Amino acid sequence: RPKFTGPVLKRSPDITKSSVTKSEQLLRIENHDFTMRPGFGGPAIPVGVDVQVESLDTISEVDMDFTMTLYLRHYWKDERLSFPSSTNKSMTFDSRLVKKIWVPDMFFVHSKRSFIHDTTTDNVMLRVYPDGKVLYSVRVTVTAMCNMDLSHFPLDTQTCSLEIESYAYTDDDLMLYWKKGNDSLKTDDKISLSQFLIQEFHTTTKLAFYSSTGWYNRLYINFTLRRHIFFFLLQTYFPATLMVMLSWVSFWIDRRAVPARVPLGITTVLTMSTIITGVNASMPRVSYIKAVDIYLWVSFVFVFLSVLEYAAVNYLSTLHDRKERNLREQPQCTCVVTHSGQAMMSSTYSEMDAMTTSHYGTPERNGEKHERILVQLAMDSERNAHVGAGAGGNGGSRAYRSIWIDTHAIDKYSRVIFPIAYMIFNIIYWSIYS
Repeated sequence: RPKFTGPVLKRSPDITKSSVTKSEQLLRIENHDFTMRPGFGGPAIPVGVDVQVESLDTISEVDMDFTMTLYLRHYWKDERLSFPSSTNKSMTFDSRLVKKIWVPDMFFVHSKRSFIHDTTTDNVMLRVYPDGKVLYSVRVTVTAMCNMDLSHFPLDTQTCSLEIESYAYTDDDLMLYWKKGNDSLKTDDKISLSQFLIQEFHTTTKLAFYSSTGWYNRLYINFTLRRHIFFFLLQTYFPATLMVMLSWVSFWIDRRAVPARVPLGITTVLTMSTIITGVNASMPRVSYIKAVDIYLWVSFVFVFLSVLEYAAVNYLSTLHDRKERNLREQPQCTCVVTHSGQAMMSSTYSEMDAMTTSHYGTPERNGEKHERILVQLAMDSERNAHVGAGAGGNGGSRAYRSIWIDTHAIDKYSRVIFPIAYMIFNIIYWSIYS
């Protein structure tokens, strides 16, 4: 075996493997019982709180909640942690020391989920000052309830709150307060939401009572959100308005064009049903009517009325056609004319009238042609009124002309009444909800 000469080096002891570290010896951790609050048996210990909101992540109308990430800081004084220091500088520790001393047992009231960030290590910081003052900071993400009133949706403004409270200590043992009043709440300037505009952040303090345990101090972080309307204008209001205006196009289409007017009305009704279904699919099933429901259902009624309007026009037109058919089937008087050419023209008109009368109940492709012949006969009869010897021809022409006007009266009135009524509804709607 080789022989070594020279001084023998001794390994220094590993202080990290000792049962009590130097910092714990300085703070005298082992000399006190930290399962009890500071000043146990005396007056309530004041614990100041301030919060810095890092982000407001999501607002869910379906789940009625919000998610927030924040830095929660606590300030109190524990004389058991005081230590001598010539420089009056504080000492900073991580989560390993937090588990060995007393810290306030804060929790979030009405929270659904919450966790302390642990990447790359637990986001917990403990700072102790020589006189025993303690700063305890933790970075946490919490999802809490927010009872929303959606009666004005999507023209609504919501107010939500995050509530902080001690779980075990009543106001006799722990006095929880905002350290700097309303200035205790700080927010990041870059906080923004896709659907909401953050109008205000403010703090309040109240007492909460539990019948079994007593009174507790409760801190509130209140924030007001106003919903952006532009998204809903593009996705809901504007398409619904276009469908209503599209249904008015049928008022300018010939009443006899059944294949054009009926599918147009049915298409607009089905499109409005799709829009209503799409909006309600992304909303909670509340028991009251929302503002968007009022607009969509009134628009749906306007579209449905345009379909009923054509049904009324078609029905009244059928009644007029029957009256006209009965009028044509009556025997016509024979008119005496002086000139042979005019007599031949009158006889031609009589033959055409008889042919039209006999075939008036034929399918639609002939109905349009026959009606045009009747109108033309009425116009020619007025032009040659001085030829006829009686008032029968003029009476017939006036009857045909009045029938032509009456069958289009509903369409003419609808072209004006429907747009005016829908415009009045929009004025009232936006004046109430905006």
